[in-house]
Amino acid sequence: MSLPYIGQQITIYFGWFVVIIGIIGNSLNIWIFSSVRTYYRTSCTFYFLIASIDNILYLTTISISRIIMSGYQIDLTRTSLVWCKIRLYCSSIFVLMSFTCSYLTAMDQFLITSSIVRLRQWSHIKRAHRIIFIVILIWLLHGIPGLIFGNITSSTNICMVTNNGYTTYISIYVLTYNSFVLIAFTTAFGYLTYRNIHSRRILTGRQVDLQVVKMTLIQIILIALSISPYGIYNAYLVASSQFVKNTDQIVKETFASTITTLFTNV
Repeated sequence: MSLPYIGQQITIYFGWFVVIIGIIGNSLNIWIFSSVRTYYRTSCTFYFLIASIDNILYLTTISISRIIMSGYQIDLTRTSLVWCKIRLYCSSIFVLMSFTCSYLTAMDQFLITSSIVRLRQWSHIKRAHRIIFIVILIWLLHGIPGLIFGNITSSTNICMVTNNGYTTYISIYVLTYNSFVLIAFTTAFGYLTYRNIHSRRILTGRQVDLQVVKMTLIQIILIALSISPYGIYNAYLVASSQFVKNTDQIVKETFASTITTLFTNV
């Protein structure tokens, strides 16, 4: 079997599995975090709630369209410029919003488990509301160049960003904010949270939900495992962008892109 065929089958079966499980899991998170009183009043669970909503939007638009494009060879981005631009725009916003929530939950758990009162006071639901509002506004504006520079190329008939400067910028923030900085930041704050908890075994009098702490730490582990291959692959793309590649190399890179992209949805 050829790599393109294997990649196609993995996209179909593993892709649909991730979409279905992801929608169910995130829907349960939304229900729990919005209905249980002790949860919807804390900043960390609010970040989880926003992330869950964002994840469902990503799964139902970007992930499903990717399965249809790569798995069933039905690519509307090749024929509809409007959909090409909208997909680029939404993909940027949903991914950045999800990762931003990961940054915020990791930092919030460090703050709320700290023995320093001043730090704990920074973890507040009203402040979380303001932060999320600002973040959403920033990413909505940040994605606008995707609407402007996203086009269907005449030579290859592929939907892509056609501005070289913006393409370079995307490569930079994918390697940093979306990959290695994300892993380093969340891992560091995960370790600090773990140290805070074990430095004082009894957290009496604090608004700390150990279940939420565990969820945050598990999320950090999943980020490290799922984003690392994606970051390494994109680092390779940047390093090899100036080389002339033969058909075999392109096929292997496409397969690697399929696998690493699917793993980021885990």
